[in-house]
Amino acid sequence: MTVGPTGASQPTRTGPCVVIAGGGTAGHIEPALALADAVMRLRPDARVVALGTERGLEKTIVPARGYPLEMIPPVPMPRKPNVDLLKLPLKVRSAVKTTREVLERVGADVVVGFGGYVALPAYLAARGRVPIVVHDSNAKVGLANKVGARFAERVAVAVADSGLPGAEVIGIPLRESIINLDRAALRAEARAFFGLDPHAPTLLVFGGSQGARSINTAVSGAAREFAEAGIGVLHAHGPKNTLAVQAVPGAPSYVAVPYLERMDLAYAAADAALCRCGAMTVAEVSAVGLPAVYVPLPHGNGEQALNAQPVVNGGGAVLVDDADLTPAKVAELVVPMLTDHGRLSAMSTAAQGTGHREAADVLARMVLDAAAKGVS
Repeated sequence: MTVGPTGASQPTRTGPCVVIAGGGTAGHIEPALALADAVMRLRPDARVVALGTERGLEKTIVPARGYPLEMIPPVPMPRKPNVDLLKLPLKVRSAVKTTREVLERVGADVVVGFGGYVALPAYLAARGRVPIVVHDSNAKVGLANKVGARFAERVAVAVADSGLPGAEVIGIPLRESIINLDRAALRAEARAFFGLDPHAPTLLVFGGSQGARSINTAVSGAAREFAEAGIGVLHAHGPKNTLAVQAVPGAPSYVAVPYLERMDLAYAAADAALCRCGAMTVAEVSAVGLPAVYVPLPHGNGEQALNAQPVVNGGGAVLVDDADLTPAKVAELVVPMLTDHGRLSAMSTAAQGTGHREAADVLARMVLDAAAKGVS
C-alpha cells in the first residue's frame, strides 16, 4: 500500500502514472476526467493523479470522482498589460518548481494537459523530463496549449483548423454515462424524476452552471406559446437566479430548477435543447443526439459560435445570436421544431453524426503510448 496526498492508503500499482492538468473550469476538468476513466479502463493497474488549484472547480469535482488531487499555484494569464503581467515570471517560476516536485514525488510517466491555469506550469515542469500530451477542446486554441504543443509528444484537438499545426483531430473525451446514454430507454424515468409530462414534446434549457440571464428571460417569455403548442419545458436557470412562470391549466409543465445534478436524465427527458455552445456542451448534446438551438456567449473571441458551426452545418442544430434572442424568436425557432417529429428525428441523426464518441479511448491510447516511450 502507498499513502495518497490526503493521507489515505491507496493500492500499490505497477502500471504507468498519468498526471492530468485540466483545472479551472468544467470545460477543462470534464475532458480530463473522461480521459482518466478511459486510462483506467484500458490499464486498471495505472495511477492517475490530477493537478489543480485552490480557486478551481477541480477542488471538489476531482476528489468526488475518486482521483487524488495535488494542488499547485495558479498561473492566470493577464488579458491586458498591468501590474499582474509584471509579476508573471515570478508566479510561473514558483508554480513550475512546485509542479516539478509533484511530478517527481508521484513518479509521473506522462503529463496530459487540457489548457487553463494548471496546464502551463505542468508543461514547463515536464519539459525535457516527462512526455507531454496536449488536448484542446475549443475551436480556437488557448495560449497554454500553444506553448505545450511546442514540445509535446502528441497533440490532439476537438475540431480541425484549431490553430495547432499537425494536431490529430479526435473530438472531446466524454463520460461513459453520456456516451452510452439510451435516451429512449430512460425517458419515462427521466420525465417522472423532473415531474414532466410523460408524452409532451419537451425542451431542455440551460445556460451553463451559473445560468444565463438572457436565455432565462427570452425562454420564460415564450411560456405561453409553449403551453398553447403542447410543449413542456425543463429549465435550469442557475443557482443565483430566480424564475417564476405562471402555470397554464391543462398544458404540459414548465419545470424551473436552479441546477441540474443529473444531466443524463435531463438529456433523456428532452426532445431538443436551447443552450450556450461551449465546446463540452456541444460535444455532449451532439453525442446524445439532441437537436439544439445554440446561443453563443456574447463575450470572448467568438469561439462558442465556432464550436457549434460543424453541428449547424451538418443539420443538427440552429444558431441564434444572444442579441437576437427574444421571446418571439424563441417561439419562432422552437415551436416548429418540437412539433415536427420528422424534423426532430432528422436533426437528432445529424447531431450524432458530427460527434466523436470514441475520443476518450483514442486519447487514452495516445497517452499510454507516450508513457511507454518515456519509460523505455
